[in-house]
This record gives sequence, structure tokens and C-alpha cells, in this order.
Amino acid sequence: MKPDGRDRIERAHLKDPHDASHTIHRYPATPGLTELMQRYWIPVWSVPPGREAPQRVLRYPVCQVVVAHDYAHFYGVDHGLSTITLTGDGWAVGCMLSPAAGALLTGGRSLAAFTDRAVDLTDLLGEAGARATAQIRDAMMPKPHSPDSHRAATEAFDEMLRAYLPIGDESRLVNRLVAFVEDNSDVLRVEQVRAEFDLTERSLQRLVQRRIGLTPKWLIQRRRLQEAAERLRERSASLSEVAAVLGYADQPHFVRDFARVVGMTPGAFAERFGVE
Repeated sequence: MKPDGRDRIERAHLKDPHDASHTIHRYPATPGLTELMQRYWIPVWSVPPGREAPQRVLRYPVCQVVVAHDYAHFYGVDHGLSTITLTGDGWAVGCMLSPAAGALLTGGRSLAAFTDRAVDLTDLLGEAGARATAQIRDAMMPKPHSPDSHRAATEAFDEMLRAYLPIGDESRLVNRLVAFVEDNSDVLRVEQVRAEFDLTERSLQRLVQRRIGLTPKWLIQRRRLQEAAERLRERSASLSEVAAVLGYADQPHFVRDFARVVGMTPGAFAERFGVE
């Protein structure tokens, strides 16, 4: 947990510190399902009429399943910045899957076909998706802030996910591979990943493309940008220091990478999202 209350995963949520439109309830994965999922998050919001509350996320290399009162979607990995705009009053129950789980829910199809896409949960999973959606809505509609509602909603998700156990050796490899990149800041080159798992370059590329939907290089860049966002929020180092710590050859290269994905320069980001 970070000093300001954020944990490692929350650093991906580029929340404006002045945005009080919503509350996010977070719950860990259910024991026994940690190979399939990482956590639940349940935002409940109330945005004044005529206003909007954009939520920007540097998504992790995982798929997500989100059920709300008016939609139920399976989301592939977003290669850029994911933005969802909240309006009015509402709620959603989100399940952050493990890196391996996306391809299991899609029946083994390459996740490259789902990159930057959302598909209807019932279209993807049939009766199981429809049943989970109905159960979650029944649980949440009366009292969306209630812990009892949250418990019932997450139990409906748990029931749906248990059908995909056990996950198999390749799935465990995918989970370990992504964890290796995310947990080791000194991993800056694809060659390091290839060597750690004794894979050929082609095998590594094909595995990540099929099971994540993007590339090993993207995995590394995404972790670096998430670390950058965290450091910029804390305002604990200069731009040149942040660039150096994250392994960039120079500050301009870091600034270009950050601005291209986030849509603003690191300096502008620190000014807007930095912790007071």
C-alpha cells in the first residue's frame, strides 16, 4: 500500500484528486480463484446533471468483466489509455481477471481479436453470462453501497469463474510471465523475459499475442508508464530523474512515450494529478 492509500494496482487509475463523483469499493480475489482473477472493484457514482466525470486508466495486461445496470461486457486489453465517462447515478461490478483468464473465457481464441474491444457478456458466454448478469443486478439494484449487495454480486461472479478451473500449464506460464515483468522494474528488454522463461523470441511473441493480445514489448512499456504515473503523482523526483529510473535513454524519449499514451505531458500530468 502506498503512503497516500493507493496499492500497486490502483496506480493505473489516473483519478483526478478533485473528482468526488464516485466511491470505489475494492475486494480481493476469492481464495481458490486467484489463478483466474486478481480483484473486484465496485464503483458507485452520482454525477450532477449536465456534468461528466471521465475515468482514465492505464489498464493492466488483463481482460475484465463488468456488469452494470444497463450493460454487461467482457473487455479485451486496451493498448492505449482506457477512458470511461460517468454521468448521472449508477454502479458497476468489475472483475479484474488474471492474465491467463481472458483466453479461457473466449474459448481459446486469440485475444488479439479482442484488443481495444468490448463484447456483450451473454454473447460471449451464453447462459452462464446471462445468469451471472441477472444475479449481479438483483444483488446490486436495491442497495449499491451495501457490503451485503457486494458480497452477493461477487459470489455470482465466483460461480461463473469456477467453471474455468483448473487452468492448465500454459495458463500458469502466462500468469508467471506477466508477474515477472510487473514485479521487476529492472526488466527493460524483451530478451530478459525470453531468457527468464527459456523461450525463443518467436515463441514468446506468439504466446503473448495469443494469450494477452499485444506484445512483450508492450508489457514492459505499460509497466514503465504506470510507474511513471505513480512517481509523477508523488512529485518525488524531477522528470529527468523519473526517466532515468525507468530506464529511458533520455528525457525527451520518456516525454514522447508518456504523452502519446496518456494524452498529456508528464509535467501537465503531475500538475493535474499530483498529490498535494
